[in-house]
Amino acid sequence: MSARGQGQGQHWASINEISFVAGMRLMFWIARWLGRWPFRVILYPVLGWYLLTKPLPRRASGEYLARVRRHTGQTLPGILRHFAAFGEGILDKMLLWGGLFRLDSVRFFGAEVVEAAVAKGQGGLLICSHLGNLELCRVMSRQRSDIRLTVLVHTKHAQAFNQMLGKLNPASQLNLMQVTEMSPATAMILSERIARGEFVVIAGDRIPVSHNPRVAVADFMGAPAAFPVGPYVLASILQCPVYLLFSIRQGRHSEVHFEPFRDGVRLPRKERAAALDALAADYARRLEHFCLRAPLQWFNFYDFWHLPQLDTPDAPR
Repeated sequence: MSARGQGQGQHWASINEISFVAGMRLMFWIARWLGRWPFRVILYPVLGWYLLTKPLPRRASGEYLARVRRHTGQTLPGILRHFAAFGEGILDKMLLWGGLFRLDSVRFFGAEVVEAAVAKGQGGLLICSHLGNLELCRVMSRQRSDIRLTVLVHTKHAQAFNQMLGKLNPASQLNLMQVTEMSPATAMILSERIARGEFVVIAGDRIPVSHNPRVAVADFMGAPAAFPVGPYVLASILQCPVYLLFSIRQGRHSEVHFEPFRDGVRLPRKERAAALDALAADYARRLEHFCLRAPLQWFNFYDFWHLPQLDTPDAPR
């Protein structure tokens, strides 16, 4: 399915969701020397200003939280708490790369499926999301010489934040690969890395940064939403095992979950669209599961349910 009519719904890459990151460096030092509560005292006025001056992310957060409430009947905190969780997540990433995050507080679930692949020298594709803190896996992988990750990112969108992490620790930039569109040359590089037993990480919950992206539509929180097909097309090219990767924070502990997804992906010519829809639907179900466990930790501050190919501004509610 082609995504058209971008004028009716802003693409996530056109919304600078970390425009308050400039002040996070100062707040990082406050947290480092004074602790987390002084950080929070300053965080909330910053977030209040951000929400007053950024109506699009504010509306997107309200829409997402409303959908979760309608879908589950849960009583959730409001938009300010959602953005506060985002600010706390940014702080955690800075503490991680600054060497100040307690890695012994991280709990891993399902890691045996990846460790078994590593033991066989077999690489794979990890499909992640904008839920929780993916940086945990990047930092942990740097502590294990047998696990190598290449994270595919649209770094132009988060340039300020990546530069800030780079100042804290230059190693934070080493396994990022800028990919706006998947070219044959990029696919060849990734195939070589998979063949060496490495893992490629790609997000499954943001449509591509392109003029006419290809998407699949899957049910998410009780309504159809557009998901990228890129992870599954890439998996079919690489012909490798595919895993899901989710990270959430529960109380004082961070959790990292690995799940087997497909032994391999093959896309038949005649039923290609149906196969892509089925893959996206399976991913969306698992994403929804973890979002409902930690609803304030999903950080997609744009109209996720907008289906650009329709003439209406939003998907059916």
